[in-house]
Amino acid sequence: MTDRAWAATRKGLFELRRRGGAWQIENLSFVADPVTMLLPPDASGRMLAGLNLGHFGAKLQASDDAGKTWKEVSAPSFPPQPEGAEGPAWKLDHVFALERSGDAIWCGTVPGGLFVSRDRGESWTLDETLWNDPRRLQWMGGGNPAPALHSICPHPQNADELLVGVSCGGAWRTTDGGRTWGLRAKGMRADFMPPELAGDENSQDPHLIARCRAEPDVLWCQHHCGIFRSSDNGATWEELQARPSSFGFAVAAHPKDGDTAWFVPAVKDERRIPVDAALCVTRTRDGGKSFDVLRTGLPQQHCYDLIFRHGLAVDDAGEQLVMGSTTGSVWASADAGDSWQAVSAHLPPIYAVKFG
Repeated sequence: MTDRAWAATRKGLFELRRRGGAWQIENLSFVADPVTMLLPPDASGRMLAGLNLGHFGAKLQASDDAGKTWKEVSAPSFPPQPEGAEGPAWKLDHVFALERSGDAIWCGTVPGGLFVSRDRGESWTLDETLWNDPRRLQWMGGGNPAPALHSICPHPQNADELLVGVSCGGAWRTTDGGRTWGLRAKGMRADFMPPELAGDENSQDPHLIARCRAEPDVLWCQHHCGIFRSSDNGATWEELQARPSSFGFAVAAHPKDGDTAWFVPAVKDERRIPVDAALCVTRTRDGGKSFDVLRTGLPQQHCYDLIFRHGLAVDDAGEQLVMGSTTGSVWASADAGDSWQAVSAHLPPIYAVKFG
């Protein structure tokens, strides 16, 4: 079983280790600094961490020894903004997504930029095709003032194919390494738009999109307006119904089974708390026809933990899950979510969790 996970938080990057069947916190990097995203170590120990240092800006750190030591590397940078250019400022607010695809590392940012590195994260190139697409100017901020490119779904059989999710800007796919892009949000529904624009692909607000690696045509989306699933690589999406709520931020796709995925329901919009102040995880094992409501080991009274979009992760076997909340709680499951154990209740607010 996977024995290591990471939690990126408002006050540092925590390493979690599973020993003797129990998870424990062992190491802390970047104490008191906000870590917005991480890329777990590869086979050589190379990993990345995105930091948001406020007045000092967004930074990127790299490690070659699985987090024991770190060095600052160049963060993604936008070109100079032409005078009078529409849209948000061409300035990196923070790193919001990091994913490997073949020999490349892809980085999604606020304000809606996509960057690629071919040298293990030492330098970055903006995908200008997507950035210069005139439809980008229609993107809107969701939870951030500017649009956020938060989901990067590599295709396991084609390193040049990616599907990305933008809040609010729908889903986009490239099959040629970013030279061309097309919208892939048909069937999603944005009920915050006027009725005649609710189906507009470029106005959708996916909170997170996740791909099944063994069945790559299967994609899952936790959207602002519900849960959606695609079985044709994003060409079309079907809306699903779940109880106690279809609203939330996080989704984890089973790496081997295209019919299985996990979500964390919440009360929608301005409240953003667990339904009835009782935390649960929902799981489908039949492609979204039905959902199990999983509560064992999770707080069921006076619970106001919200799980951010990157706050739920599943391991490569599809057996273990780890989940971190806005109030600094971490839970782990060794049985696909049937039961949960508390790892910590005292960490800083958690932005992302990853196995690796």
